[in-house]
Amino acid sequence: MARYDKYDPISGGFRAALAADWDDADCGDPFAVGLDSSGRVVKGAGQTGIVGVLVVDGQVSGTGTRVSNKFAGDIVDVMTAGEIVEATSSTGTALVAGTAYYGVPADGTLSATATANKKIGFTVALDRLVVRVGGSGTGA
Repeated sequence: MARYDKYDPISGGFRAALAADWDDADCGDPFAVGLDSSGRVVKGAGQTGIVGVLVVDGQVSGTGTRVSNKFAGDIVDVMTAGEIVEATSSTGTALVAGTAYYGVPADGTLSATATANKKIGFTVALDRLVVRVGGSGTGA
């Protein structure tokens, strides 16, 4: 389950409310996120374009499945600069070391493909994602 490792609470991100309940299956996976017209966090580009990366920690139920504890209106920390460890792609597959990663505007999943996607960072090991979400632009 991915988690924030290096995060400066003053300059490494911002806080905002979730627009919708976070899916159980998406807990512990990093997603590229944007803001909707109300300034709430959504997966993918939303109205603002991709502005950061979000990992929602969930709880593990007695059956071993992840359960979300974040609901619409809950305040979350969106990372713009920092490091995420034990990271996998948003689909649960391993990341590749030494690879740039991009957020897919449609759904916020991570991709190694630059075309029309927003660069969110790179990996320095299989499971360490360095997040550096910049201003405007897409691709490399």
